[in-house]
Amino acid sequence: MTLRREDLYAYILPGHAADARAGLDQARVAEKLGLGGVLLSERWETKELGSVIGALTQVTDRVDLVAGLTHFGTRHPLVLAGMGATMQTLSGGRFTLGFGRGVPGQFRKLGIPVLNNAGMADMIGILRQLWAGETVSYSGPAGEFPEMQLAHACDNPPPIIMGAVGPKTLSLAGAHCDGLLLHPFLTYEGVSRSVEIVHKAAREAGRDPAAIKVMATVVTAPDYLPDEIRQGVLEARAVSYFMHRELALPILKTNQWDEAPMEKVVATGLAKLDYGPSDISDMKRRMAEAAAMLPPEWLAEGAATGDVDNCLARLEGYLNAGADGIVVHGIPLDRLDPLLAPLD
Repeated sequence: MTLRREDLYAYILPGHAADARAGLDQARVAEKLGLGGVLLSERWETKELGSVIGALTQVTDRVDLVAGLTHFGTRHPLVLAGMGATMQTLSGGRFTLGFGRGVPGQFRKLGIPVLNNAGMADMIGILRQLWAGETVSYSGPAGEFPEMQLAHACDNPPPIIMGAVGPKTLSLAGAHCDGLLLHPFLTYEGVSRSVEIVHKAAREAGRDPAAIKVMATVVTAPDYLPDEIRQGVLEARAVSYFMHRELALPILKTNQWDEAPMEKVVATGLAKLDYGPSDISDMKRRMAEAAAMLPPEWLAEGAATGDVDNCLARLEGYLNAGADGIVVHGIPLDRLDPLLAPLD
């Protein structure tokens, strides 16, 4: 499959962001570059989903606007459904609502409900019922909702996608969702295995596998980036995933990688920096240094690195492995021009 600009998506405000207003300019840049869409990874302190994507609907005209990702337990389903319907109105039908599991251990500390697979599947069904204008009376693993209804049905409900890496969540997405967002640092083989699981679950649920859009998230760090930026894009970002055992284990299993290097990174205790006030520059420096504990092939086979030609070949390889689109992750949007130039 030949790589096109419209196959590529990118995050705005990646990682920690001090000022969400920068994301508005980043989204304008993405649209000017011809990308297919932009994603926002929600952080409540400065990147609250409804606020930021609501603003993006007014500063863009074409790109898809993807919640990538939020979580089921952080908003009441009526609020989620209302937000999705409102976003569709504001954006002219360009909004996609994406969910992830999050980090259950941390969510329990915060008092946020952590839904099991049955609860997540039920919540997806509840949202679709609300958008259809139905009255929902529900008691089950998703919660207790005696009687809910939106005053107005949503004529163009947003697609629902899941962030997935483990086989159970992949199967959930195949059976119930409109698409899925694969985790960073999967190899080609890991993506192929994931797509097979999704398509099998879709067929077993009586759904068309081809209708489910699979997006591969690929950390992209071309050689032309200055070293200080490249380390944040690649090494520090890799450690940001592998320092959390709950996030890292499904990646390792999907790629069939050894767990020992991950355990060394987990033992550093760097994960504690993710959930409290910290100096962002110092945090990135310490994570980049910890990347020396990871096998070099993890970065080479799970990301797009090297010169422009190699990066583009790597990205196209993910399409050939079964992905329907690529999230070019990590590289700042204002540094994308040299990478995209050969696609003109």
